[in-house]
Amino acid sequence: MTIKPDLSIQIPAELGAVHFVGIGGSGMSGIARLFLHAGHRVTGSDARDSANIAALRELGAEIHLGHAAEHLGDAEAVVVTGALWQDNPEYRLALERGLPVLHRSQALAWLVSGQRLVSVAGAHGKTTSTGMIVTGLLAQGADPSFVNGGVIEGLGVSSAAGSDELFVVEADESDGSFLLYDTAIALITNVDPDHLDHYGSREAFEQAFVDFADGASELVVVSSDDAGAKRVAARLSHQNVVTFGEAADATVRVHSIQTDGPVAFTIAYEGVDHRAQLLVPGTHNAINAAGAFAVLVGLGFDPAASLAGIARFAGTGRRFELHGVVGGVSVYDDYAHHPTEVAAALAAARTVVGEGRIIAVHQPHTYSRTQAFAKEFAEVLEEFADETVVLDVYGAREDPVPGVTGELVSERFGDPSHVAFVPDWQEAADHTARIAREGDFVITLGCGDVYRIVPQLLGSLERERG
Repeated sequence: MTIKPDLSIQIPAELGAVHFVGIGGSGMSGIARLFLHAGHRVTGSDARDSANIAALRELGAEIHLGHAAEHLGDAEAVVVTGALWQDNPEYRLALERGLPVLHRSQALAWLVSGQRLVSVAGAHGKTTSTGMIVTGLLAQGADPSFVNGGVIEGLGVSSAAGSDELFVVEADESDGSFLLYDTAIALITNVDPDHLDHYGSREAFEQAFVDFADGASELVVVSSDDAGAKRVAARLSHQNVVTFGEAADATVRVHSIQTDGPVAFTIAYEGVDHRAQLLVPGTHNAINAAGAFAVLVGLGFDPAASLAGIARFAGTGRRFELHGVVGGVSVYDDYAHHPTEVAAALAAARTVVGEGRIIAVHQPHTYSRTQAFAKEFAEVLEEFADETVVLDVYGAREDPVPGVTGELVSERFGDPSHVAFVPDWQEAADHTARIAREGDFVITLGCGDVYRIVPQLLGSLERERG
């Protein structure tokens, strides 16, 4: 079983040398980078090497591959994620020594204490919206600190320490840890039901967002379109709430959206229309841009300059990220792991694929989400993709559930001729290459390790079409 971090523990005033268990992830590596910048000695471990680990080593971190008790060294504090298994030897030794064991959000909350915090929360769109805000701030001469869930294209990093008082964070709602932050400006992209394995009910999930928003000291920015966000907004007691979206009564209203290629749109704000075109496709990104715009103008920045800055945003890692083209077949990777996210990613791909087809390679994430949303996944994959290859479930922090496999999704397709459940990755790559044609987009979908199949997909395409 995975651990249940104690989010109520008192964090010492000084943390000293900090050890990160699972340091290679985008979120963990970003926080580790900031601890290094703050002058802490940082050590860590991860199951495999990566570019994130190489970058941290260059900055002075000592990182071990694999997990062993001796890797803990003389650390004075340990940072973990909720995906860590209870039998991890470094975690067990830290408990035996009585060291403070902090969830990554606790470590970040400790690090940002005293700064003006912009927290971006929501079931979908957090990483992109955070990247847009940071890009918009930098374009206007600001120098914020930030921690994002993915590498911001154009910056090459997921985190950085700036000189301003502003600190922008992607705030994780999955286990309630976003409530730890002393937030000044809260952005809620949407409140689509998710993580019900933690919250137990939609009502409890939404109440956490109410608590998050009402805890913001300055401003709440919330979607005018998402049903869950509207329910949350109706329950807020906060005195400074701004809405964004396509709704006619939105404070920041998006209209005239064009999706033939990179998305173009108009934002109406305080009686003035501002036109923009992004570097990334999809209606959902026009909406994300409106939320980022609302944050920037709420911070006091000029509306036209804010939108122009946001338009420089070139995407983030694992969000519609192109990895290669073989024989006219383009291979993309996307983090989408909820039916709403999958629909948005595939709809965006449809706007730029032209006459080609979309072949989705879907890796269901967690047994609980697969069990709860198998029908919804099947519906959006069948509607938005031309062909679908379903892999087996990436369990993450969960123990296997008997009978819950990727086949739960594939067997719910109305037309089984356009879907295949292929749990073996090489067979899945070969099958994808066989059905691909020139002009097609192949898109891997999931927040597990599905991106690791990309080299196999490219290799199979080379053999089939090279």
